[in-house]
Amino acid sequence: MTTEFILCIISLMFLAGIGMPIAYAILLSSFVYLSIGGQDIGLSGKILLDGVYSSFILLAVPLFIIAANIMNAGTISDRLLRFCVGLVGRFKGGMGHVNVVASLIFSGMSGSAVADAAGIGKIIIDMMTRTGHYTRGYAAAITAASATIGPIIPPSIPMVLYALVSNTSIGFLFLAGIVPGFIMGLVLMMMNTVISYRRGFATEEPVPFRELPALTLDAFPALLMPAILLYGIYGGVTTPTEAASIAALYALVLASAFYRALSLGQFYLILVESARSSAAVGLVIGGALILNYIVASENIPNIMASYFVELNISPLAFLISVNIILLLLGCLLDATTLILVIIPLFLPACRILEIDLVHFGVVAIINCMIGLITPPYGILLFVINAVTRIPLGEIIREVIPFLIVLVLALSLLILVPEIVLWLPRKFGYLG
Repeated sequence: MTTEFILCIISLMFLAGIGMPIAYAILLSSFVYLSIGGQDIGLSGKILLDGVYSSFILLAVPLFIIAANIMNAGTISDRLLRFCVGLVGRFKGGMGHVNVVASLIFSGMSGSAVADAAGIGKIIIDMMTRTGHYTRGYAAAITAASATIGPIIPPSIPMVLYALVSNTSIGFLFLAGIVPGFIMGLVLMMMNTVISYRRGFATEEPVPFRELPALTLDAFPALLMPAILLYGIYGGVTTPTEAASIAALYALVLASAFYRALSLGQFYLILVESARSSAAVGLVIGGALILNYIVASENIPNIMASYFVELNISPLAFLISVNIILLLLGCLLDATTLILVIIPLFLPACRILEIDLVHFGVVAIINCMIGLITPPYGILLFVINAVTRIPLGEIIREVIPFLIVLVLALSLLILVPEIVLWLPRKFGYLG
């Protein structure tokens, strides 16, 4: 490990520690490495452009962001929520269940935990607190916890990024996320039921069964979007990037022509906001491409792989160790940085230990999503705090039980890889 690399890491930690956005911290620390090592700074531009131009799959990221923002606009979210209320609102802790089920459904449209929490999540929090049946901290906490499901069930922006760094099939990654996503929803609903009985939360007025067909019909076009997306990818009709463009177009047609809930002015604002979000992700990707070049130059992944092999560690022990590291780092770093910078360090060791990269990718991404609600960083906690003004302390106190059950679900998925790999293997995955 050279002096230049040590100074690069120190610069990165210092800049991130003083609050500089992580993308800028990565870029500046990379420039420190290149300049001290006597390399041309212009090399960073070549690395960045080569990485972007050779990664057609990256186009899926802004397209999924646009689709999510369109689905958040107008009445689409309201229709989906009415359907969820009719479906599970009748049970104890009904609005909590609605919260989780809405995230399960919306995850098939957005692929973003932040989009889920800031969009449909804010609406549900208002519904939960308006009735007086739930404390505002609890409403915010279950919203943050359920939003972690968004990037697990396809489409998934984090899985697109993981496919970029691991050369893994994005189609099989999407399939592998479906069952774990439902398991996460199930454990959250179970915890919501336990807490609702313990605290005596009131039961919502049930929607009559005779109204369910009408609610289903009203929400059906929106519910059809994940099916169209998955059929396009697994039916061999489209690539994942093309499927993302179809998702964005379908959302636009649905919101503007079918539901008539999107004006030209709103569409302009959606494009501006999507461009900002895409640029933020793009900056992190650009910085990560340069930093990954530096890490590869220092041969860090192979050194780490050799170290784990010399330890004679079992694949299961390796998986558990890596996930503990990711859980701890998730308290401080955002998911995009973990996926693009940290996770690639472990991939050579995974290959040597013959750990399936689809299984590793799914559990690592779930781990990163759990980090979104883990104090002190927990970006979802800050997002919900920003859009609702609910004090952060109240949210953190209430989110702990949901954090615990999500970690237990993650442990199950680590110990039993077949849960993750069952569906991909049904569609021909040989890993």
